[in-house]
Amino acid sequence: MSGQLAGVSLALVGAGKMGLAMLEGWAARGLAGPKALIAEPTPSPQLAALCAASCYSLVADPAGAAPADVLVLAVKPQMLDAAAPALQGLVGPQTLVVSILAGKSVANLAARLPGTRAIVRAMPNTPAAIGRGVTGAFANAAVAPSQRALADALLGAVGGVEWVEDEALIDAVTAVSGSGPAYVFHLVEALAAAGAQAGLPPDLATRLARATVEGAGELLYRNPALGAETLRQNVTSPGGTTAAALAVLMGADGLGPLMEKAVAAAKRRAGELAG
Repeated sequence: MSGQLAGVSLALVGAGKMGLAMLEGWAARGLAGPKALIAEPTPSPQLAALCAASCYSLVADPAGAAPADVLVLAVKPQMLDAAAPALQGLVGPQTLVVSILAGKSVANLAARLPGTRAIVRAMPNTPAAIGRGVTGAFANAAVAPSQRALADALLGAVGGVEWVEDEALIDAVTAVSGSGPAYVFHLVEALAAAGAQAGLPPDLATRLARATVEGAGELLYRNPALGAETLRQNVTSPGGTTAAALAVLMGADGLGPLMEKAVAAAKRRAGELAG
C-alpha cells in the first residue's frame, strides 16, 4: 500500500478529530512522506507531536504552498468559503482533491477551487480513530484509475471503503454511516435510562447497556457471513422476553420508522450544507 504513494506529495488541510485520525492512520502505514504538509491553525498537542515525530510540515495557513499531488480537505464544511482562497496554490491541473466535507458537492468544491479537476468526495466516520471506520466515496469522471487507487489507500488506512457511482448517494451515506455512530451511542443512553426506569441502579444500567452494545457489535464484526437479522433471530426465543421487547421495537411506531425519519433528517441536512 505504501508503495502506491511513494514520491506523492500530500497536503492535509484541517486536522481536527477526523483529520488527525486519518493522519495517524497514514503515519502508521507509511502513506504520508516526510514532506507532507499539514495545515491546521489550532493544532492539538497530539497533532504537533505526530508532525514533529514524522517530520511533517505543520503550518497554520497553507497560502503560498506549492501544488500537491493529493490535497485532502478536512475542514468544517461551514469554513470552506473562508478557507478556499488560501487553498488555491495547493491545487494544480494534476492534483487529486479528496474531500470529507459533509454536504459539499463536487460542483461546489470545483467552484471554490477553480483549478480542480479530479475530485473524490468521501464521508468517513468517527471509528476511524481506532482503525474501524467505514468511508463512502465517490470519484468524478476526471479521477484517473491511479488516483482512485491513491484515494482508496488513504481512506482505507482508517477502515473499510465503499465506493458509490452516483454522487447523490453520498448524502445518504452521510446519514447512515457518517452520523451513525451517534445513533449507536444514543442507543446506549436510551437502554441505560430504560434499565434505570426498570429499577436498576443507574451506574449498573449504564455498564450493562454499554457492554451489551459493545459485545453485539463485536459479534457482527466477527461473523461477517451472518446478517444482523440472523443474529437477532439467534437471540430471540418464541414467546420469550426478547420477543416481547421486539414486538414493541418492530411495531408500527417502533425503531424502524423512527430510524427512517432520523436518516431522512440527516440526509436533508447534508443537502442543506451544500449551499
